[in-house]
Amino acid sequence: MSAHVEEIRLNLPHIELAAHLYGPEDGQPVIALHGWLDNAASFARLAPRLPGLRIVALDFAGHGHSAHRAPGAGYLLWDYALDVLLVAEQLGWDRFALLGHSMGAIVSVMLAGAMPDRVSRLALIDGLMPYTGEADQAPTKLGEALLAQLALAAKRKPVYAAIDRAVEARMKGVGAVSREAAELLAQRGLMPVAGGYTWRTDSRLTLPSPLRLTRAHALAFARSLKCPALLVLAEHGLLQTEPKFVELLDGLPLDVRRLPGKHHLHLDDEAGAQAVADCFNPFFAAP
Repeated sequence: MSAHVEEIRLNLPHIELAAHLYGPEDGQPVIALHGWLDNAASFARLAPRLPGLRIVALDFAGHGHSAHRAPGAGYLLWDYALDVLLVAEQLGWDRFALLGHSMGAIVSVMLAGAMPDRVSRLALIDGLMPYTGEADQAPTKLGEALLAQLALAAKRKPVYAAIDRAVEARMKGVGAVSREAAELLAQRGLMPVAGGYTWRTDSRLTLPSPLRLTRAHALAFARSLKCPALLVLAEHGLLQTEPKFVELLDGLPLDVRRLPGKHHLHLDDEAGAQAVADCFNPFFAAP
């Protein structure tokens, strides 16, 4: 399924972000947020199936065609949340919905929990809370992160002789995807270099986090949600492997739908995209 999509640039005070724009100008405002190491093409199959919405599908900073953060800066979840809020400010959207997949869903929950007056509803795909770390692990984890940053200058991105090789690598990456999904992500995510192609993503995105929220912190954001929230879970997605995740859902203020498919069920094939759309269309149409 195809629909008109416009490429736009958003000049924030500290960085320039790229995005795909879908839907009518008077549509319900929605900011769509992709997963880690993906890009705006993550919504290429789903967005055209959500009529009546004005969807701005961002390339997060360091991903796709968006700029990389300045030297010395990092890619923490709350930095992404600020970027999203600044995008809404630039668009003139006082209130807006968030459509998030994986890491994009995590950022969505954090922003909605922190700024309940700004977020009208949450549509989440196989993502909810970040990986957590308890206080006693913090010194060790920070040490590992600092060493990784020191070693980054000596690391080199992989170079693929042909686009097909990059597509095959992405199919086997974190949250393995179908070939068609990998091709869509590669169209936006690859750039030519000497010897072939490499990913546009900032190498710093693969660094370990210097600080993680505790489980109590992460749950506090999810429990603070005030807007309507719907989580679509993939039967073979990443969240199903999290220990005690199902028990956590019982006490959270959101509706949950389970669908066949893997972590990228909204992108892997047309049937998956339609199934996700069939969940979200009534949700967005509700008063």
